[in-house]
Amino acid sequence: MSKVIAKFHWDCGRMGDVNGLFVADKAVLEAAYGKQVYFGEILGKHSEIYGDLDVGAITILTEDQDFIAKFIEIMGGGKISGYNPLSYLNEDEEDDE
Repeated sequence: MSKVIAKFHWDCGRMGDVNGLFVADKAVLEAAYGKQVYFGEILGKHSEIYGDLDVGAITILTEDQDFIAKFIEIMGGGKISGYNPLSYLNEDEEDDE
């Protein structure tokens, strides 16, 4: 399965930004577009950060499979830093499908 290293960014106005750098299966990432991501109160009490994941929030940094394989070997897969939105997909929405 093809993997990507991706960067995530949401500007949450005066509350701050939510960022992440992560490794994901390309098909899983593409299937997540349009689904609701629920982070909860990650930017402080009563912040309730959530929304639909759109293509504009994700920047694919590389799809070079050799590089990604070596990167995973050294750094591990999944979340590299910050938040991986795929880990916060709204479970209720997935059950409705």
